[in-house]
Amino acid sequence: MEFPHISTPTIALPAIFALLFFLYALFTLFSPHRNRLPPQPRGAWPLIGHLPLLSGKEPNHTTLGKLADVYGPIFMLRSGANRILIVSGWEVARECFTVNDKAFASRPKFAAAQLLGYDYAMFALSQYGPYWSHLRKIATLELLANHRLEKLKHILRSEVQISIQKLHQFCKSNNGGNKASMEMETWFGEIALNTIFRMVVGKRFTTAFEGSGGAEYRHALEDFFSLFTSFVPSDLFPFLKWFDFGGHKKAMKKTAKVLDEMLDKWLTEHRERRNSGEVAPEEQDFMHVMLSFIDNEEFPGYDSDTVIKSTCLTMILGGFHTTTTEMTWALSLLLNHEEAYEKVQKELDEHVGRDRVARESDLKNLIYLQAVVKETLRMYPAAQLSVPHESTEDCIAAGYHIPAKTRLWVNLYRLQRDPSVWENPNEFCPERFLTTQKDFDVKGRNHQLIPFGAGRRICPAVNFALQILHQSFARLLHEFEIGRPSEEPLNMEENAALNLTKKIPLQVVLTPRVSTKVHE
Repeated sequence: MEFPHISTPTIALPAIFALLFFLYALFTLFSPHRNRLPPQPRGAWPLIGHLPLLSGKEPNHTTLGKLADVYGPIFMLRSGANRILIVSGWEVARECFTVNDKAFASRPKFAAAQLLGYDYAMFALSQYGPYWSHLRKIATLELLANHRLEKLKHILRSEVQISIQKLHQFCKSNNGGNKASMEMETWFGEIALNTIFRMVVGKRFTTAFEGSGGAEYRHALEDFFSLFTSFVPSDLFPFLKWFDFGGHKKAMKKTAKVLDEMLDKWLTEHRERRNSGEVAPEEQDFMHVMLSFIDNEEFPGYDSDTVIKSTCLTMILGGFHTTTTEMTWALSLLLNHEEAYEKVQKELDEHVGRDRVARESDLKNLIYLQAVVKETLRMYPAAQLSVPHESTEDCIAAGYHIPAKTRLWVNLYRLQRDPSVWENPNEFCPERFLTTQKDFDVKGRNHQLIPFGAGRRICPAVNFALQILHQSFARLLHEFEIGRPSEEPLNMEENAALNLTKKIPLQVVLTPRVSTKVHE
């Protein structure tokens, strides 16, 4: 019997493919990296992964906290084509932001960052590299550094004074200066918004747009945060980028256009004033500084106008919403804890008295008030989940292999309520920062308490935020008795959003406790 001739290449080719498949399977099944990947919760769906776990009625930080009870302080989720590393323990967070800080220093790309963030030109959303480093340095040194804030402190002092006077006038116009009901979140927001606008563009927000689009611009600033966490299918599956299911991309483009028109108008005004020589060096706001630094520079992929507008918008957004949120939570906590509230006012009376207003120089003596602010930041960090990071290279965290292009979420809400660190972690207790945790700060050095983040991407506006919180609270609590509208404790239910906001607006009853003559 004769067998058909089979050529050597015909035999060799399938053998090579078989060998390659065998080696791939061997590497995949028995690779040490595979065995060291962080645990993944059960119940992942085909294609969409663990997304259904994050689409329930409760906030994501609550769901992720429950998963941490089962899987530990580090685990991994799949969301479409993305890997997400969830960290809920401070020791793992410390490793991510120290040993692996450079590896996790970048940001992922997603629709909101592109459409709302000037195609990633906003340095808070940009990739790690020279562009981010250069703009962050300018923002830090020319607006947010201590020496710069010292030169600009008259702006915050002025805005707090204007807002306090409005409260006195409001009370005076109601029942002859007795009690008046007030919604406080709007009041807090005006202080933050007017202060940061004056620092960045040289004018108060509430007076800059009288009769010319102020409401539209404010809504656009608020919409930025709600749209930022909108579910966009193309973030999970890039091949869907040409589709706009739900219309979120359209809404993002509309909001971005409104904000760009606002910034473009101011940039034109600033450039005209600069060219005419009207602005003295001591009168320069941040946009003038940006013009002097950026106008003649070249950035790959961006023109100078885009860089200036995106950086100024980063400063405005960073100083507005989170600060407003924290002031609202702090007052809510105090009103639900009368003993703490009385301690703050007693401290103010001892160090300030009733014959003058509280000043910046008094703040160093208001130790209990500072502890109240720290405890608020611990219990209700403005961002309950950190702004996502993304690894640019493979690394090891807590003994697990973390592949490149893995997104990192730190569950700040859970981390800062860790019972192994904080006694009675769900109770409001400012005294802990006068005793057991008196040496903790919020500037990224103590990873048990990182409401502003840590490492290279820590929020650069920490000192600015603390100044607004301390000064606004000192004046408000010194000059007014503040009460709940009823005997019932305030509702502390949370909104599931980018910022940990209260679901029920903060309505209070104000009564002046210091005569208006002390600041007239």
